[in-house]
Amino acid sequence: MKNTMRHKGFIGSIQYSPEDECFHGRIEGIDDLVSFEGRSVDELKKSFQEAVEDYLELCRTTGKALARSYKGTFNVRVSPELHRRAVRKSISEGISLNRLVRRAIEKEVGSP
Repeated sequence: MKNTMRHKGFIGSIQYSPEDECFHGRIEGIDDLVSFEGRSVDELKKSFQEAVEDYLELCRTTGKALARSYKGTFNVRVSPELHRRAVRKSISEGISLNRLVRRAIEKEVGSP
């Protein structure tokens, strides 16, 4: 994703509102909606860092988990042609389609 910031392992997504002449964003990957804003890049950075610090404090005092939990399953939409090629590749390698997709994702984002 473009237009992001990072602070203490959190990612903030950023957009610009021409109507308000302001940058705004939210912390991604959490179960809550935590937003931040600023009229300059410096203000935006400071607001994001403060939002992260406030969220960390909230989680610490309430015992809330820092990050969203994930099930480990999701749907992926691809073209029929890519689907066909992926199935053929998995068959030729003697692995499941699920394993092939998992391997491709690990290659792209790194394994834990």
